[in-house]
Amino acid sequence: MQAARLYYEHNLSQAEVAKRLDVSRSNVSRILEAARQQGIVEIRIHDLARRLYDLEDALVARFGLADCRVAGVGPDETPLHAVGKLGAEWLMENLPETGGIGLTWGAGVQATIDCVPHTAHPALTVMPLVGGLSVYEDVNSGDALVRELAGRLGAHSARLFAPAIVESRAARDTLLNESSIGETLERSKRVRVAVAGIGCVGVGASRSIIEAMKLSPTELAAFDAARPVGDMAGRYFTAEGVEIEGSAADRVLGVSIADLRRIPKVLGVAAGHSKRPGVLGAIRTGALDALVVDAELAAALVG
Repeated sequence: MQAARLYYEHNLSQAEVAKRLDVSRSNVSRILEAARQQGIVEIRIHDLARRLYDLEDALVARFGLADCRVAGVGPDETPLHAVGKLGAEWLMENLPETGGIGLTWGAGVQATIDCVPHTAHPALTVMPLVGGLSVYEDVNSGDALVRELAGRLGAHSARLFAPAIVESRAARDTLLNESSIGETLERSKRVRVAVAGIGCVGVGASRSIIEAMKLSPTELAAFDAARPVGDMAGRYFTAEGVEIEGSAADRVLGVSIADLRRIPKVLGVAAGHSKRPGVLGAIRTGALDALVVDAELAAALVG
């Protein structure tokens, strides 16, 4: 009974219980198993997150993702909040012991961070993957999200003293030549886990990003001719998952799609049927290892 209380009620590890009781770890494991068999301990699983496993399996099979979480939406919550809960769950399960966690920005990333519990991970550093100024009033800036997640995790944070979007390639290059900016972005490329919001052209912040770039009519026509469907970290891509180069890409201070592909674990988060084209393109970039979406969006992706 004492071993069970220490393990289940006081949240000690089996090794800590063994040390406290001066027994071997294997003995602790046997004691805990006996407690379950004798009915001293009962384990119940409450699927508060309302995951839809059939849709998850279908998405993994269709797109070859390493992991997928599909949120069922309760009567008193929004799809975005439901996605945020599962996104936070995935993040906590995949936190590295040391190193960096990268963030883009957007409503999905914000919803995920809102559901992250307060813990203590002082060996981690939260890094921005894109500049820190939002161009869309309903979306918190990358810098604010980095600081908020670091506070919840009890981790360090890095700041990128630069906007996400500038009005010319020359302005971007000037900022990148500042050591505090260029070096931070280089560090951001080496994070071990990242959470990326997925934008869809014509929905939410995506058009506002383009407007902030101040593209000339010729540049805008070339951009539109490439047929962008979505974006991550301010980087636009086609329905086939090809990153769009040119004037729009030259105005972004952040990691590229190719940089995202080199990060060991990248989670994409999105909610709402309208995000379907952007999410499909994002999956096809090959940058996402895991995906969290709501049930309606998941059904649209596999339909």
